[in-house]
Amino acid sequence: MKRNYQNFFFLFGLAILAIMVAQLDFAETWKHVRQAGYWFIAVIAIWGWLYTFNTFSWYIIIHNGLPKKAEVKFWWLYKITVSGFALNYATPGGLMGGEPYRIMALQPHVGTERASASVILFAMTHIFSHFWFWLLSVALYIAIKPMNTTMAVILTATTAFCLLGIWFFAVGYKKGLAVRVMNLLRHLPLVGKWATRQVTRRRTQLDNIDWQIAALHEQNPRAFICAVLSELSCRIASALEIYFILRVLSPHVNYLDCILILAFTSLFANMLFFMPLQLGGREGGFLMSAKGLSMTANAGITVALLVRIRELVWTAIGLLLIKTGKKD
Repeated sequence: MKRNYQNFFFLFGLAILAIMVAQLDFAETWKHVRQAGYWFIAVIAIWGWLYTFNTFSWYIIIHNGLPKKAEVKFWWLYKITVSGFALNYATPGGLMGGEPYRIMALQPHVGTERASASVILFAMTHIFSHFWFWLLSVALYIAIKPMNTTMAVILTATTAFCLLGIWFFAVGYKKGLAVRVMNLLRHLPLVGKWATRQVTRRRTQLDNIDWQIAALHEQNPRAFICAVLSELSCRIASALEIYFILRVLSPHVNYLDCILILAFTSLFANMLFFMPLQLGGREGGFLMSAKGLSMTANAGITVALLVRIRELVWTAIGLLLIKTGKKD
């Protein structure tokens, strides 16, 4: 990646990070960090491991059919993965930050079309795993929690939403998604004219990207399944973060409850995807999840705040990684 582009992503992310940090109540934040103690260190550290799941998924996607001489190293890809998620966290709309960065970083190694296809497919797989995680969490709730009319309605709506999302991405995997997304953007304000120009000028490239997206699903289903399972495993394992935090408040915390808190919080927060760091959505989701699982509001606030701090820490780490290593 050219140094001026690298500097742009770094400075842009740094500016957003500074805004997010300025909005923290430092006295309240420090109180909760002290309360968490060494468990907060575990919360920070666990994400160094969790990002390996994301990297492995992208690694599989990139290397499907890639010549040996063009092999992309795993730990270099790990650095790009962490930096990409840092930009996703800091950018309104999420994918507007991390995905262009990933494409530009990978482009010198595998070419523009393959880099674009792999990044789009990785983003698809990341979102696809969320729908499966939410759907499995519905089944988990039914299995271990008492049911009432309100929850029955919520779970029914969630199930319908997840099945619709799974169907949409299943079609995208088989036929590609680049052209369809660009055609959808053509009908939206602000980006409509830009999308129309891109479809007109780059139709061949977009078709090639769609062909490569469909190739993994059709030609190597085992690799496709491994990539999805790696992302799904990351979703399930990331409930450890909530488990570690709640251990401070309750030694008898249940890991299955932590999975449910994560599932319904992430579902609510992703409905507000347009907000940087999902401000407000994540906190509201934790509070509602805690209340729904008969936990105190204080527990929801503690989890929300410490998770927010962890995101800020890893956003900072990701931005620093943009500036490390050799020029691509």
